Amino acid sequence: MGKEDPKVSKPDNTAFTQQRLPAWQPILSAGIVLPLFVVIGLTFIGIGIGLFITSSNVQEIEGPVFMYYGLTNYYQNYRKYGISRDDDQLFGNIDSLKSPANFCSPYQMGAKQMPIAPCGAIANSLFNDTFRLFYKVNEVYTEVLLDDNGISWWTDYNVKFRNPPEINGSLKNAFEGTVKPLNWPKPVYELSTNPNNNGFINQDFLVWMRIAALPNFRKLYRRISEGNWSRSLPAGNYSLEITYNYPVLSFQGKKKVVFSTVTWMGGKNSFLGIAYLVFGSLSIVMALIMLIVYAKYQVQIDRDM
Repeated sequence: MGKEDPKVSKPDNTAFTQQRLPAWQPILSAGIVLPLFVVIGLTFIGIGIGLFITSSNVQEIEGPVFMYYGLTNYYQNYRKYGISRDDDQLFGNIDSLKSPANFCSPYQMGAKQMPIAPCGAIANSLFNDTFRLFYKVNEVYTEVLLDDNGISWWTDYNVKFRNPPEINGSLKNAFEGTVKPLNWPKPVYELSTNPNNNGFINQDFLVWMRIAALPNFRKLYRRISEGNWSRSLPAGNYSLEITYNYPVLSFQGKKKVVFSTVTWMGGKNSFLGIAYLVFGSLSIVMALIMLIVYAKYQVQIDRDM
């Protein structure tokens, strides 16, 4: 057997294969690192102050008002809960409607092994308290109009969620052969009388299906954007009528209702501003510590020289 030519496995004589490409590697000296930390710290502190002031200026009643419901000690970010859904089914896929994904277990099949629609733990735990708001003037209560149009994300309503094709013009027929989630009082095709707000594209359902990242959260329930209350809620006496359906004592949780306006950064939430302030302050502190260490050891080095 002949010997293998050693040149066969030799890489091409190019700058890339022979690692001769020009490179730049910064030398991190004190004169670069310390000013960089100070600039980053001041930048983040400035942004944090702006975010915190903006959040603090959100008024809880005045201006176009949004109505939220809130839950505490509710871990929607728990992994088994978060993946307990079938996105193909929620997109209106007929095969997935009749045969939900195993991720939905144990809320995959209902009575007589009929598929649940919508399946999964998220859908099964849909928040179903309802609210009515009244304004009292001269001992007369006037109901404040609550608007549920467009409270969900645009991408959820127009892209991610779809109803299955209607059969003979009926959404009910499209869901024939399925059963409602165990905790629901009525099937998905009866969530609303409005055909543009029914089934998998129901606004309240879409809001709930976008799970929260933290255990204490609030979700948009309604907008107050009609009638005499389109610009603000005037000062006075209000009465909130609550239809209590959603239990929270089993997980030591609490419920709340929040009325708030929004700004360019959203509703009233000071967390982001505080986070920027903390990070900026830590950068400034680190810069000071490194300056002290540098000054101490630089003097010592100069003496040794």
